[in-house]
Amino acid sequence: MDLNGDGQMDILSGSYSGDGLSEMAGLFQVLWGEKGGTFKKAEPLKGTDGKLLIIKPADQKGGDMDIPRICTRPTAVDFDGDGNLDLFVGNFKGTYYLFRGEGKGKFSPKSERVMQGDQPLSTGYHSDPCFADWDGDGDLDLLAGSGNGGVKLVENTAGKDQEMSFGKSTVLISPPKKDGPRWANEDPSPSSSTRVWADDLNGDGKLDLLMGDSVSLQSLPEGVTREESDKAQAEWNKEMMELQKLFQTEQSAEEMEKVQSRFSKLFEKREEFLKEESTGFVWVYYQK
Repeated sequence: MDLNGDGQMDILSGSYSGDGLSEMAGLFQVLWGEKGGTFKKAEPLKGTDGKLLIIKPADQKGGDMDIPRICTRPTAVDFDGDGNLDLFVGNFKGTYYLFRGEGKGKFSPKSERVMQGDQPLSTGYHSDPCFADWDGDGDLDLLAGSGNGGVKLVENTAGKDQEMSFGKSTVLISPPKKDGPRWANEDPSPSSSTRVWADDLNGDGKLDLLMGDSVSLQSLPEGVTREESDKAQAEWNKEMMELQKLFQTEQSAEEMEKVQSRFSKLFEKREEFLKEESTGFVWVYYQK
Protein backbone atom coordinates (compact mmCIF):
# COMPACT_ATOMS: atom_id res chain seq x y z
CA MET A 1 0.00 0.00 0.00
CA ASP A 2 1.13 3.57 -0.66
CA LEU A 3 0.79 4.86 2.90
CA ASN A 4 2.24 8.33 2.37
CA GLY A 5 1.04 9.02 -1.19
CA ASP A 6 4.49 9.36 -2.78
CA GLY A 7 3.76 6.83 -5.52
CA GLN A 8 5.87 4.06 -3.93
CA MET A 9 4.43 0.98 -2.25
CA ASP A 10 5.14 0.73 1.49
CA ILE A 11 5.01 -2.21 3.91
CA LEU A 12 2.94 -1.86 7.10
CA SER A 13 3.08 -4.28 10.01
CA GLY A 14 1.80 -4.59 13.56
CA SER A 15 3.57 -6.24 16.49
CA TYR A 16 2.92 -8.04 19.75
CA SER A 17 4.52 -5.50 22.07
CA GLY A 18 7.26 -2.95 21.46
CA ASP A 19 10.66 -3.26 23.13
CA GLY A 20 11.66 -0.69 25.73
CA LEU A 21 8.12 0.51 26.45
CA SER A 22 6.93 1.15 29.99
CA GLU A 23 3.64 -0.60 29.10
CA MET A 24 2.57 -3.59 27.03
CA ALA A 25 1.50 -2.26 23.64
CA GLY A 26 1.92 -3.27 20.03
CA LEU A 27 3.52 -0.74 17.73
CA PHE A 28 3.12 -0.13 14.00
CA GLN A 29 6.22 -0.66 11.88
CA VAL A 30 6.52 0.74 8.37
CA LEU A 31 9.10 0.20 5.65
CA TRP A 32 8.84 3.22 3.36
CA GLY A 33 9.13 2.29 -0.30
CA GLU A 34 11.81 3.69 -2.58
CA LYS A 35 12.19 3.83 -6.34
CA GLY A 36 13.36 0.56 -7.85
CA GLY A 37 11.30 -1.59 -5.49
CA THR A 38 13.56 -1.27 -2.46
CA PHE A 39 12.56 -0.23 1.06
CA LYS A 40 14.02 1.82 3.85
CA LYS A 41 14.78 0.30 7.25
CA ALA A 42 11.68 -0.46 9.33
CA GLU A 43 10.68 2.27 11.76
CA PRO A 44 7.76 2.65 14.19
CA LEU A 45 4.97 5.01 13.16
CA LYS A 46 4.49 8.11 15.27
CA GLY A 47 1.43 10.30 15.65
CA THR A 48 1.31 13.97 14.74
CA ASP A 49 2.30 14.69 18.35
CA GLY A 50 5.69 13.06 17.71
CA LYS A 51 4.98 10.14 20.06
CA LEU A 52 4.71 6.45 19.16
CA LEU A 53 1.27 5.40 17.91
CA ILE A 54 -0.23 3.20 20.63
CA ILE A 55 -3.81 2.07 21.16
CA LYS A 56 -5.09 3.70 24.35
CA PRO A 57 -8.37 2.02 25.25
CA ALA A 58 -9.98 4.57 27.58
CA ASP A 59 -12.93 2.19 27.97
CA GLN A 60 -10.71 -0.37 29.75
CA LYS A 61 -9.21 -0.26 33.22
CA GLY A 62 -6.29 -1.91 35.01
CA GLY A 63 -4.67 -4.96 33.44
CA ASP A 64 -7.46 -5.25 30.88
CA MET A 65 -5.95 -2.24 29.11
CA ASP A 66 -3.14 -4.41 27.73
CA ILE A 67 -5.33 -6.95 25.93
CA PRO A 68 -6.84 -4.69 23.24
CA ARG A 69 -3.55 -2.99 22.42
CA ILE A 70 -1.19 -5.93 21.93
CA CYS A 71 -0.83 -8.09 18.79
CA THR A 72 -1.76 -5.13 16.61
CA ARG A 73 -3.06 -6.07 13.13
CA PRO A 74 -3.26 -2.89 11.01
CA THR A 75 -4.49 -2.20 7.51
CA ALA A 76 -4.77 1.16 5.75
CA VAL A 77 -8.17 2.23 4.41
CA ASP A 78 -10.05 5.51 3.90
CA PHE A 79 -12.47 4.91 6.76
CA ASP A 80 -14.13 8.34 6.81
CA GLY A 81 -14.17 9.17 3.08
CA ASP A 82 -11.95 12.26 3.32
CA GLY A 83 -9.39 10.98 0.81
CA ASN A 84 -6.73 10.17 3.44
CA LEU A 85 -5.76 6.65 4.46
CA ASP A 86 -6.61 5.79 8.06
CA LEU A 87 -5.20 2.97 10.22
CA PHE A 88 -7.83 0.34 11.00
CA VAL A 89 -6.37 -1.98 13.62
CA GLY A 90 -7.27 -5.41 14.98
CA ASN A 91 -5.79 -6.79 18.20
CA PHE A 92 -5.49 -9.68 20.64
CA LYS A 93 -8.92 -9.10 22.16
CA GLY A 94 -10.67 -9.16 18.79
CA THR A 95 -11.96 -5.60 18.78
CA TYR A 96 -10.90 -2.78 16.43
CA TYR A 97 -9.42 0.69 16.82
CA LEU A 98 -8.95 3.56 14.40
CA PHE A 99 -6.23 6.17 13.94
CA ARG A 100 -7.50 8.82 11.54
CA GLY A 101 -5.14 9.80 8.75
CA GLU A 102 -4.12 13.38 8.15
CA GLY A 103 -2.45 12.75 4.78
CA LYS A 104 1.09 11.93 3.60
CA GLY A 105 1.51 9.08 6.10
CA LYS A 106 0.62 11.18 9.16
CA PHE A 107 -1.91 9.98 11.73
CA SER A 108 -3.78 11.39 14.68
CA PRO A 109 -2.35 10.08 17.98
CA LYS A 110 -5.86 9.44 19.30
CA SER A 111 -7.16 5.87 19.01
CA GLU A 112 -10.92 5.48 18.56
CA ARG A 113 -12.79 2.27 19.30
CA VAL A 114 -14.76 1.07 16.25
CA MET A 115 -18.42 0.30 16.94
CA GLN A 116 -21.05 -1.95 15.39
CA GLY A 117 -24.23 -0.18 16.31
CA ASP A 118 -24.09 0.42 20.05
CA GLN A 119 -21.58 -2.39 20.67
CA PRO A 120 -17.83 -2.62 20.04
CA LEU A 121 -17.09 -4.26 16.71
CA SER A 122 -15.56 -7.70 17.30
CA THR A 123 -14.85 -10.63 14.99
CA GLY A 124 -12.99 -13.04 17.30
CA TYR A 125 -9.68 -12.80 19.17
CA HIS A 126 -6.59 -11.89 17.12
CA SER A 127 -8.86 -9.96 14.76
CA ASP A 128 -7.25 -9.44 11.36
CA PRO A 129 -8.95 -6.98 8.95
CA CYS A 130 -9.14 -6.82 5.17
CA PHE A 131 -11.40 -4.52 3.12
CA ALA A 132 -13.14 -5.24 -0.19
CA ASP A 133 -16.48 -4.43 -1.83
CA TRP A 134 -17.76 -7.94 -1.21
CA ASP A 135 -21.45 -7.25 -1.90
CA GLY A 136 -20.81 -5.04 -4.94
CA ASP A 137 -22.70 -1.99 -3.65
CA GLY A 138 -19.82 0.44 -4.18
CA ASP A 139 -18.45 0.68 -0.63
CA LEU A 140 -15.82 -1.38 1.20
CA ASP A 141 -16.90 -4.15 3.57
CA LEU A 142 -14.84 -5.76 6.33
CA LEU A 143 -13.53 -9.29 5.90
CA ALA A 144 -11.79 -10.71 8.95
CA GLY A 145 -9.82 -13.74 10.00
CA SER A 146 -9.18 -14.56 13.67
CA GLY A 147 -7.49 -16.89 16.08
CA ASN A 148 -10.64 -19.04 16.06
CA GLY A 149 -10.30 -19.66 12.33
CA GLY A 150 -12.73 -19.11 9.48
CA VAL A 151 -13.71 -15.79 7.90
CA LYS A 152 -16.38 -13.26 8.88
CA LEU A 153 -17.97 -10.58 6.71
CA VAL A 154 -19.20 -7.36 8.32
CA GLU A 155 -21.29 -5.27 5.93
CA ASN A 156 -20.56 -1.57 5.54
CA THR A 157 -23.98 0.10 5.32
CA ALA A 158 -22.78 3.70 4.89
CA GLY A 159 -22.43 3.91 1.13
CA LYS A 160 -19.57 5.02 -1.14
CA ASP A 161 -17.31 7.86 0.09
CA GLN A 162 -19.12 7.99 3.47
CA GLU A 163 -17.69 7.23 6.91
CA MET A 164 -18.02 3.50 7.44
CA SER A 165 -20.92 2.14 9.46
CA PHE A 166 -21.01 -1.56 10.22
CA GLY A 167 -24.19 -3.61 10.03
CA LYS A 168 -24.74 -7.33 10.36
CA SER A 169 -21.97 -9.92 10.57
CA THR A 170 -22.03 -13.06 8.44
CA VAL A 171 -19.87 -16.18 8.68
CA LEU A 172 -18.43 -16.78 5.22
CA ILE A 173 -16.19 -19.67 6.25
CA SER A 174 -16.86 -21.56 9.47
CA PRO A 175 -14.07 -22.13 12.01
CA PRO A 176 -12.76 -25.71 12.26
CA LYS A 177 -14.89 -28.02 14.38
CA LYS A 178 -11.75 -29.54 15.84
CA ASP A 179 -8.56 -27.60 16.44
CA GLY A 180 -5.11 -28.66 17.57
CA PRO A 181 -2.31 -30.82 16.13
CA ARG A 182 -3.13 -33.07 13.15
CA TRP A 183 -1.46 -36.04 11.56
CA ALA A 184 0.45 -35.12 8.41
CA ASN A 185 -1.17 -37.94 6.39
CA GLU A 186 -4.75 -36.92 7.28
CA ASP A 187 -7.05 -35.33 4.70
CA PRO A 188 -6.16 -31.62 4.87
CA SER A 189 -8.66 -29.02 6.00
CA PRO A 190 -8.36 -25.38 7.13
CA SER A 191 -7.21 -24.75 10.69
CA SER A 192 -7.13 -21.70 13.00
CA SER A 193 -5.28 -18.34 13.17
CA THR A 194 -6.63 -17.25 9.81
CA ARG A 195 -5.61 -14.30 7.62
CA VAL A 196 -7.72 -13.31 4.66
CA TRP A 197 -7.40 -11.48 1.34
CA ALA A 198 -9.99 -10.90 -1.40
CA ASP A 199 -9.35 -10.70 -5.15
CA ASP A 200 -10.78 -11.96 -8.44
CA LEU A 201 -8.46 -14.93 -8.83
CA ASN A 202 -10.07 -16.58 -11.87
CA GLY A 203 -11.16 -13.49 -13.78
CA ASP A 204 -14.90 -14.18 -13.64
CA GLY A 205 -15.75 -10.75 -12.21
CA LYS A 206 -16.41 -12.07 -8.68
CA LEU A 207 -14.23 -11.63 -5.61
CA ASP A 208 -12.66 -14.81 -4.29
CA LEU A 209 -11.00 -15.48 -0.94
CA LEU A 210 -7.44 -16.39 -0.06
CA MET A 211 -7.22 -17.65 3.54
CA GLY A 212 -4.01 -18.50 5.35
CA ASP A 213 -3.94 -20.55 8.54
CA SER A 214 -1.62 -22.07 11.14
CA VAL A 215 -1.40 -25.75 12.09
CA SER A 216 0.86 -28.24 13.83
CA LEU A 217 1.43 -31.40 11.80
CA GLN A 218 2.39 -34.62 13.57
CA SER A 219 4.28 -37.55 12.07
CA LEU A 220 5.96 -40.73 13.31
CA PRO A 221 9.74 -41.12 13.51
CA GLU A 222 11.15 -43.87 11.36
CA GLY A 223 10.59 -47.32 12.88
CA VAL A 224 7.89 -46.17 15.35
CA THR A 225 4.32 -47.48 14.97
CA ARG A 226 1.18 -45.50 15.78
CA GLU A 227 0.41 -47.86 18.66
CA GLU A 228 3.89 -47.38 20.13
CA SER A 229 3.62 -43.63 19.72
CA ASP A 230 0.21 -43.47 21.44
CA LYS A 231 1.47 -45.53 24.40
CA ALA A 232 4.59 -43.39 24.79
CA GLN A 233 2.48 -40.22 24.51
CA ALA A 234 0.21 -41.36 27.35
CA GLU A 235 3.22 -41.93 29.62
CA TRP A 236 4.72 -38.61 28.52
CA ASN A 237 1.48 -36.79 29.38
CA LYS A 238 1.53 -38.19 32.93
CA GLU A 239 5.10 -37.02 33.50
CA MET A 240 4.28 -33.62 32.04
CA MET A 241 1.32 -33.20 34.41
CA GLU A 242 3.57 -33.99 37.37
CA LEU A 243 6.10 -31.39 36.24
CA GLN A 244 3.39 -28.76 35.81
CA LYS A 245 2.31 -29.35 39.41
CA LEU A 246 5.90 -28.83 40.56
CA PHE A 247 6.03 -25.51 38.71
CA GLN A 248 3.05 -24.35 40.76
CA THR A 249 4.58 -25.23 44.15
CA GLU A 250 7.00 -23.06 46.10
CA GLN A 251 10.57 -24.30 45.68
CA SER A 252 14.12 -23.10 46.12
CA ALA A 253 16.01 -21.73 43.14
CA GLU A 254 18.12 -24.90 43.01
CA GLU A 255 15.06 -27.18 43.01
CA MET A 256 13.32 -25.09 40.35
CA GLU A 257 16.41 -25.33 38.16
CA LYS A 258 16.21 -29.13 38.39
CA VAL A 259 12.52 -29.04 37.42
CA GLN A 260 13.28 -26.85 34.42
CA SER A 261 16.04 -29.24 33.38
CA ARG A 262 13.61 -32.18 33.55
CA PHE A 263 11.13 -30.15 31.54
CA SER A 264 13.65 -29.53 28.74
CA LYS A 265 14.73 -33.17 28.63
CA LEU A 266 11.11 -34.32 28.53
CA PHE A 267 10.43 -32.20 25.46
CA GLU A 268 13.52 -33.63 23.76
CA LYS A 269 12.36 -37.15 24.64
CA ARG A 270 9.05 -36.58 22.84
CA GLU A 271 10.88 -36.44 19.51
CA GLU A 272 11.76 -40.12 19.97
CA PHE A 273 8.13 -41.17 19.40
CA LEU A 274 6.43 -38.15 17.82
CA LYS A 275 7.52 -35.36 15.49
CA GLU A 276 5.62 -32.09 15.31
CA GLU A 277 6.08 -29.29 12.78
CA SER A 278 4.45 -25.85 12.95
CA THR A 279 3.36 -24.70 9.50
CA GLY A 280 0.43 -23.21 7.65
CA PHE A 281 -1.38 -23.36 4.33
CA VAL A 282 -3.14 -21.00 1.95
CA TRP A 283 -6.68 -21.98 0.96
CA VAL A 284 -8.59 -20.66 -2.03
CA TYR A 285 -12.38 -20.19 -2.03
CA TYR A 286 -13.92 -19.29 -5.38
CA GLN A 287 -17.14 -17.31 -5.15
CA LYS A 288 -20.01 -18.92 -7.06
